[in-house]
Amino acid sequence: MPFKFIHLTDTHLAGPGQKLYGLDPRARLDAAIADINKHHIDAAFAVVTGDLTHWGEPTAYANFAEAMAALKIPYIAMVGNHDRRVACLDGLKAAPRDSNGFVQGTRTTEHGLLVFLDTLDETSHAGEMCAKRLGWLESTLAAAPADMPFVVFMHHPPFPVGVHAMDEISLAQSAEFAEVIAPYRPRIRHLFFGHVHRPIFGSYGKIPFSTLRGTNHQVWFELDASAPHLASHEPPAYGVVLIDQENLVVHSHDFLDTSLRFPFAAPEGMNDRDYALNFAAR
Repeated sequence: MPFKFIHLTDTHLAGPGQKLYGLDPRARLDAAIADINKHHIDAAFAVVTGDLTHWGEPTAYANFAEAMAALKIPYIAMVGNHDRRVACLDGLKAAPRDSNGFVQGTRTTEHGLLVFLDTLDETSHAGEMCAKRLGWLESTLAAAPADMPFVVFMHHPPFPVGVHAMDEISLAQSAEFAEVIAPYRPRIRHLFFGHVHRPIFGSYGKIPFSTLRGTNHQVWFELDASAPHLASHEPPAYGVVLIDQENLVVHSHDFLDTSLRFPFAAPEGMNDRDYALNFAAR
């Protein structure tokens, strides 16, 4: 069986009972966790790629920790631009910590080294990787065995995705990041990030990447740079990732979708064509 893990992002929790843009982020995270527990208890772990909270308040991290305690698999909690580093580290044992106090770390798996990066700039919504963080990344990649592949996780994308308002607050040190990973690009199997609140898939150079909708609100799809920056109530999602020696597959699952499910095959005694043409959708 392929190795499986879960990708969650942009949960944006506030205090208990507080709504955000008309939605209850805790209730939606609870629903995602319940769905994961029901269908993916065989996953090795979950990774939450930042914006765990909306304002970085200790009460919000306590709310997040309480929700995630129901998850029946381990998880790794990362930071995004809406988070606060000290409050996150104080409130969450699941947040990694490097020797400089950044929310960075690694996890070794049978399919390579997973690398979790801290791109938080507490003075801006744009991403930052300072010299210390880039140095940690460089030394971490260099220290790995020469045949070990990598899977990289970060909150901010290190390249433009075409959604102008989000590209303005992507990783500021994109050139420096690209320089650090340049010797290791052939070994990076996938790049996961959050921040954009959109289902986007492609390649960064030759590195495959994916990102997902958050579990609360979304960013409306708009490529016109002159258009207003809009949020939306599009369905939330989480990702199910399957890895084996040859392939890495990402499924985006709209866990609150209630649309009709039905058999493809016609009932006994009915022609498949008649079934398809005369199907009574609700």
